[in-house]
Amino acid sequence: QKLEEIAPEARLGIAHGQLDEHELSRVMDEFTQGEIDVLLCTSIIESGLDIPNANTLIVDRADTFGLAQLYQLRGRVGRGAARAYAYFFTDRRSRPTPEGYQRLETLSEQTDLGAGYGIAMRDLEMRGAGDILGVRQHGHIASVGFHLYTQLLGNAVRRLKAQKAKGGAPLTATVAAAAAAADDLPGDLAALMSSAIAVDLPIGASLPADYIADRDLRLRIYRRLAHTHDEAALAEAGRELAERFGPLPPTAENLLFQLRVKILATAAGVSAIGSDNGQIVLTTQPVGEVDQAHLGLQLGPGARVSKNKIWLGRVANPRASDPAWRTTLLAVLRQMATLAQAATKSA
Repeated sequence: QKLEEIAPEARLGIAHGQLDEHELSRVMDEFTQGEIDVLLCTSIIESGLDIPNANTLIVDRADTFGLAQLYQLRGRVGRGAARAYAYFFTDRRSRPTPEGYQRLETLSEQTDLGAGYGIAMRDLEMRGAGDILGVRQHGHIASVGFHLYTQLLGNAVRRLKAQKAKGGAPLTATVAAAAAAADDLPGDLAALMSSAIAVDLPIGASLPADYIADRDLRLRIYRRLAHTHDEAALAEAGRELAERFGPLPPTAENLLFQLRVKILATAAGVSAIGSDNGQIVLTTQPVGEVDQAHLGLQLGPGARVSKNKIWLGRVANPRASDPAWRTTLLAVLRQMATLAQAATKSA
C-alpha cells in the first residue's frame, strides 16, 4: 500500500543516495523548513543530520540494520523541544534472526542518557571478543557476558594470589600477568561493581530535620546506615532510631526500605532499580536466553524479562501509601538472590 493512499493529506518527499546532489539538497531543505510532512528515505539520514522539527521515526525491517545504524537512526529524532518517538518494525511474514532480535532488544533497553556506552558493550558481546589473556580472536566472553567475565576473572586472580601468599604453587606466566593487571585497576573490581547499585524509587527518603535536629548527628546516622550491609543490622538500626527519637516518620521509613532494597539488590546481582510508566524496572547483568525464560517463570505473570532488564507487572501508584508494590519488589529480589546463590553453588 502506497503512502499516498495511507496519508493522502500529507506532503511527501523522497531521499536516497542515488538522487542528484542538487535534488537531494532541495528535498532535505524543504523537509527541514517544514514544507514536507513525511520524508520517505533510505538509511542515508543516519549520517549526523540535525533536523529539530522531526519528531517521529519509522524504520521498516529494522532487524536487518546493524546496532550502530539503529542507534544513529534513533538519534535523528528528539533533537528539538518536542517529545519524539522512534518505531522499529519487523517483517510480519518472517521472524527476525536471533541476532536481529538482540539488536532491537538492546536498543529498547538503552534509552537513558549515556546509553551509547551500554550499546557499545552489548555490540562487543554480540560480535564476539577475543580472549583477554592471549592472542586468540575468540573466547568465552560471549557465553557469559563481558561484565560477568571480568568479575569471574578478577575472583580467580584474587584466589590464586591468596594461594601463592599462603605458600601454594607459583603462578603461571599468564596468571601472573593477569594479577599484575588486576593490581593496576582502581580498587577491587567486584567491590566497584557492587557499589555502583543505583536505587531510584519514586518515594521521599530522608531523615527530616524536625526528627533529628542536630545536623552532625544526622550526618553520622546517614553514614552508619550507608555502611549497613545486611537486613538484620538495618532492622536493628531502625529500632534504635525509634527508641532514641520516637516513631519513624514516613520519609525515614522510606529511607530504610530503600536501603533494604539495595542490600537485596546486591545479593541478587541487580545494578539499578527505578520506575517507568507505573512499572518497577530492574537492571541486571546480561543473562542468557535460558536464564531469561527461567526468570520469567520465577517472577510470575505480568513480568517481562530482557537481556539486561526486568519489568515487574504494572503496580499501583508507586507514590501512594499502598505497600503492595513494595512487597512485590522485595519478593522478586529475594527470588533473584536465591537464583544467584544457586548458580554460584552449581558453578
